[in-house]
Amino acid sequence: MESAEHRAFIKAAWRLVPFVSIGYLLNYMDRTNVGFAALTMNRATGLTATQFGFGAGVLFFGYSFFEIPSNMALYRFGARRWIARIMITWGLVSAATAFVRGPQSWYALRFLLGVTEAGFFPGITFYLATWFPAEYRARMLAWFLVAIPASTVVGGPVSGLVLQMDGVGGLAGWQWLFILEGLPATLMGIAALRVLPDRPEDAAFLTSEERRLVREKIAGERRERETRNLLAALKDPRVLILTVAQFGFTAGSYGVGIWLPQIMKDARLSNVTIGFLTGACYVVASVSMIAWAAWVDHSGKKIKNLTLACLVATVGLVFAIVFTNFWVSLLWITLALSGITSARAIFWPRTASPPRSCPCRRGSCSRPKTTAIANKSWVATARCASLARRRPASAGSAGSASGAPSSA
Repeated sequence: MESAEHRAFIKAAWRLVPFVSIGYLLNYMDRTNVGFAALTMNRATGLTATQFGFGAGVLFFGYSFFEIPSNMALYRFGARRWIARIMITWGLVSAATAFVRGPQSWYALRFLLGVTEAGFFPGITFYLATWFPAEYRARMLAWFLVAIPASTVVGGPVSGLVLQMDGVGGLAGWQWLFILEGLPATLMGIAALRVLPDRPEDAAFLTSEERRLVREKIAGERRERETRNLLAALKDPRVLILTVAQFGFTAGSYGVGIWLPQIMKDARLSNVTIGFLTGACYVVASVSMIAWAAWVDHSGKKIKNLTLACLVATVGLVFAIVFTNFWVSLLWITLALSGITSARAIFWPRTASPPRSCPCRRGSCSRPKTTAIANKSWVATARCASLARRRPASAGSAGSASGAPSSA
C-alpha cells in the first residue's frame, strides 16, 4: 500500500515539477532559438558568422558573472519572488532581441539576457532538492531537465513555422520568433508568484501532516560538513571535477543546439523541415534521458552511468565526423544528444542536495560556481563553431555532413 509520505511527495511533484519544467523549457528556447533566427536574421542585420557566434556566446559572460550573486539573492528574497523576477526580466529582454539592428545591439542584448537569466538553473535545482530526498531526486531532476531536449522538440517546429510570418505586422519572421518565444516567460514569471511556495512549510496544497512528513524526511538526510570559506570551496577537488564534467557536456549541448539548424541548412533543407527534423532528434534524446535516469534511480550506480553517458556522447560526436553522408552523421549526432542529455540528468542529483558547505550558509553556492565556470565552455564553443562555419564546404549532402561535426 502506498505510504502517506510517498503520496505527499507525489502530490508535491505534480504541483511543482511541471511548472518549473515548462519554465526551463522556455529558458532553453530563449537561449537556443537564435540558431533558428540566424537562418534569416544574419543576412537582415548584416551579422557575420563570427559576430553571430560571439553574440550567442556572450550571453554566458553575463550569466557567469551574476550567477552566484543571483543565487544568494534567492535566499534573501525567497525562491518564489526571485524565480519570478528572473523569468519576468529574461522574457522581456528576449522579446527585445527582435529589435537588434547590428553587432553592437546584438552583443548588448545577449549579455543582458545572460544577466537576467543568471541563477535560474542552479536555483531551481536547489529548490527541488529542498522538496525531494535522494531517492526521488534523480527522477524529479530528469523530468525538469527533459525541458532541455523538449525545448527543441517544441521549439524546432514552432520556430520553423514562425519564420514563415515574414511581413505580418510589418515585422520579419525572425523578429516574431523572439517576441513569441520570449513573452511567455514573462507570463510564467507572474504566475510563479502564485504557484510556487518558498518552502514545504508554506505549501497550502499539502495537509499539515503531509507538510510535516516532507519536512522531516528532508531534514533527516545526511549532509556535508559546513564550510563558510569561498576560496576553500573553489579549491575543493570535488567542485573542480564536477566543473570539468559539466564543461564537457555543456560544450556539446550548446554546440549542437545552436548550430544544428545551420548545419541542416547547408543540406539545402527548408526552414520548416529543419524545425521538425531538429525536433525529432531531440525526441529521441528526451526518451533516452528519462529512461536512463529511471534506471540510475533503480540501480544506484550513478558514477558508472555518468561515465557511460559521457562516453556515448563522445562516440556520437566523433563518428559524426567520420561519416561523410549527412543522414548518417545526423544519426550519430542524435546518439550524442542522448548521451549529453542523460549525463545532465545523472550529474545534477549528485550536486543538487542541499549541503551545509556554502559561504552564504544556505547551501546554494557550489552549484553556481560549477555552472558559472563550466558555462564558459559555450563561449569557446561558439568561437570555434563560428570559425568552422567560415571554411568553404563542398556542395550537397556530403559537404554539409562533414561540416556538421565541426560545428557541433
